[in-house]
Order: sequence, then C-alpha cells, then structure tokens
Amino acid sequence: MQTEKVIDHITNWLKEYATKANIEGFVVGVSGGIDSAVTSSLCAKTGLKTLCVEMPIHQAQSQVTRAQEHIAQLKERFSNVSDTRVDLTPVFEEFKSSVPDAESSSQLDLSLANTRARLRMTTLYYFAGLHKYLVAGTGNKVEDFGVGFYTKYGDGGVDLSPIADLMKSEVYTIGKSLKVPHDIQIAAPTDGLFGDSRSDEDQIGASYDELEWAMKMKAEGKTTGDFSGRHQEVFKIFTRLNTVNQHKMNPIPVCKIPVNLL
Repeated sequence: MQTEKVIDHITNWLKEYATKANIEGFVVGVSGGIDSAVTSSLCAKTGLKTLCVEMPIHQAQSQVTRAQEHIAQLKERFSNVSDTRVDLTPVFEEFKSSVPDAESSSQLDLSLANTRARLRMTTLYYFAGLHKYLVAGTGNKVEDFGVGFYTKYGDGGVDLSPIADLMKSEVYTIGKSLKVPHDIQIAAPTDGLFGDSRSDEDQIGASYDELEWAMKMKAEGKTTGDFSGRHQEVFKIFTRLNTVNQHKMNPIPVCKIPVNLL
C-alpha cells in the first residue's frame, strides 16, 4: 500500500464530499481505538472543522485515557479540531430503568450493548445537526463488509465511511504514519460496549489478521473443505458471521407491491 498517497486520497475525498454537500465539517466519536483515531486524524487533515466527541458509558479508564491523549494531540497539531465530552452513563441507566424488566438471557447483554451504540449515534447526529457537520464513520473493511461487526443504526449509522475500504492491518499502517499515539496502536481492539475488558477477538473468536485472511480466501472462491485445523476453524467463523450479518451489509428490503394490486 502506498500509505501517504492513500492518506492524501482519503483526505481529498472527505474534503471534496463535504464541500459539494455544503457542509462545514465532521463529527467523529473518539473511543480510544485505532479506527476512530485514524478517522478523526484524516478528517482533521482536511482543514475543515472536526469535532471529536467522547461518549463514555461505564467506560474503562484505559479507553478514556487513550481517547483523551489522542484528542489532546490532535488539537495541538490541528487548529481546526475541537472536542466535547458527553457522559451518557446516566442516560443509559435511565433507559434501562424505563424499559420493562427482562429476564437474564444470552440476548440481554447484547441488546444493551447495541443500545449503547445507538445512544452514541443519536448524540453524534445531535452535534452534526447543530453545527452542520457530517458524521464520519469509523468502521474498517473487515468489520463493515466481512463479518458485520458493528451495531445496525449504532456505529453503523453514519453519513460517510472514510476507512471502510481499508483492512484492519492497513488502518494500523496509516495510523502509524498519522502519528496516532503509541498506546492506541498497541491496544487490543475492543468495541467497549459491555463495560468489561473483552476484546473484539474475544467476541469474534478470531483475530483481525485471521479474519483478513479468511475474507481474502472467500473472495478467491475457497470453501471450508479447502482448509484444516485452525484455518478451517477461522474460515467457518468468518463464513458464519458474513452470512448472518448480511442484513447489516445489504440495503433494507422493500416490499414491492405488484402493479395489479395498485
């Protein structure tokens, strides 16, 4: 990958899109992870106003610290960057107390995790509407088009996706070139939606390097029977998630009414 040229390409794409849309800047949710750090850095490089938003919900201190370090660094380097912090923990707790009690189940934790992501999406769009900004997505290619590892209408609810055609490894390469803080570059990827230390790999059952490999193998037309051992296990994980999460990746189905019924 021609890293610097890719950075310039994305930066120009962002600026051109915003200018044509008559939009004044971008808003990015900054979590302390590599994807949001790279996305906010790319937005900052456009020279357009870039608002970094922290939205903790029972967040681990390590994630908060990384996010704040990154934002402070960006503000030192780019005069067009500003930030704000919205503690959504009370909102989340109020939501939980307002909905009917749910018996503990395997789906309860996931439902609440997705609720966190959707509260953050709503917050980002509040600021976008307030300032005439675009919500910049932070999903990479493996998450968005490989395994669907994001929340529908949560972190998947964005206006444009600057890094969604980059593999996770490529995001790291760009992050290093953009001088993203070292602590973020070496941190285990996590969505931070469960209020504990579980990583993305813990949830998925495979690392991003493994998922990238499986994604490439699928694109080459390989099947489960072509592999054995750990490779076969990873390919099965990728295939299963890619299948069950198609509802996130495809357009919303529309029930077409036959002409003779109209």
